[in-house]
Amino acid sequence: METAKKGKPFGFYVCALGFTFERMAFYTVKYLLAIWLATNATSGGLGLTDSEGAALSANFVAWTYITPIIGGYIADHWISPRLCVQLGMLLMGVGYICAGMATDLKMVWVMIVLVAVGTGFFKGNLSGVNGLLFGSQEELDEAFSIQYSFVNIGSFVGTTFIAVLATSGKMSFTGVFTLCGCLLILDLIWFTVGGKASLGDAGKTPFKKDTREFVSEEKKAQDNAPLTSGDKKKVVAIVLLTLLSAVFWMLWYMAYMPAYYRFGYGDGDSFMNKANWYVGSFQIPTSWFDSVNALCCIILGPVLAIVWRKLSERPQGDMSMFRKTALGCILVGISYIVMVIADNIAGDSGQCSIFWLALVCILMSVGEMVFSPLGNSFISKFAPAKLLGFLLGFWPIAVFFAQKLYPKLYDFLNTMSFAKGYGVCAAVVIIFGVILWAFSNKLESWSTEEE
Repeated sequence: METAKKGKPFGFYVCALGFTFERMAFYTVKYLLAIWLATNATSGGLGLTDSEGAALSANFVAWTYITPIIGGYIADHWISPRLCVQLGMLLMGVGYICAGMATDLKMVWVMIVLVAVGTGFFKGNLSGVNGLLFGSQEELDEAFSIQYSFVNIGSFVGTTFIAVLATSGKMSFTGVFTLCGCLLILDLIWFTVGGKASLGDAGKTPFKKDTREFVSEEKKAQDNAPLTSGDKKKVVAIVLLTLLSAVFWMLWYMAYMPAYYRFGYGDGDSFMNKANWYVGSFQIPTSWFDSVNALCCIILGPVLAIVWRKLSERPQGDMSMFRKTALGCILVGISYIVMVIADNIAGDSGQCSIFWLALVCILMSVGEMVFSPLGNSFISKFAPAKLLGFLLGFWPIAVFFAQKLYPKLYDFLNTMSFAKGYGVCAAVVIIFGVILWAFSNKLESWSTEEE
């Protein structure tokens, strides 16, 4: 197998770039969909309210985070994970092309369905294939942190360059959606051609037939046996961590709504422009709020990979995933405090500096990077082999619940003052993080308990 200069197999880069192309399209559409739906029909949009746009955009994201459970189960038992990934790329590409032909909500829903099903086959299974390329568990945290940087390269390019084609008027919204579909077709070609030479046998058979080199024959036999009480506690720990992270993701995704609709800018009275989006005479595109997040994650990926490796070398080992989740919650809570400060500075008719929003995004990004990339690593380490694909697919369910809940919370917060509503959210999520930190040792013991 061909090896990259830093010792990682070339197949790692095939899989990681597979995420780059897919995320490039996804985050472009995620951003543009919310704006396009709430843009007046005369300007090329569908003319919905901001609440309706937020809800439909949330549905688009939500269903892409629950279907991987089904796709993971299929890859566990019946179909080659690599074939699942290829099918997913194709379905997502067709879905975005359908959005490119949309003139009403019917085709938008066709896009949502196709992209959701395609993501179900793609998301967890590509991570699973990538995880099979490494010869020891110790390499997984570092590998998945770096993979997360590749994910965010796609996000950064999408919101910084591709989305701006629509918001600047250089292309129509639907034209950009079609372009995103073409990116997924290109992704399919890259993965198919690159995978033939570099992935070896990884992902050729269902995950239940565990082919990791560092798993002994004895361990494989144990994994194929009925679940022990220790296995069941590990599964409970993984499921609990997944559901706890939903609190983080609900607040994390909702933070984009005031950035788009309250601090953003647009035509007429559709937005309340409370942030100064100019640096000198240059008007910063609203989509670059998303880009700051991606750029932070690109930078932090390799940095945190080193941090986790150094911490794992300590006698007491690395910080537990439960503490990382708690820390992420605390950081996103602080980002809400910063938003409240920015809104107070702006007042009813004034403006705040765009750098306040940049600080919000930086805090959100650090909170995300502390624990999110390592969910796949955590599951790859501790999940029984027979449930690996299923649990890799279950991990994103937290985002599904978050997406279904935050539009309702957003609507509720719109009935009260910004400082009160978002300040209470900040306090609740910070307190939640502190409580989770306090109970982290007990929860960690479940994930590591052996029979």
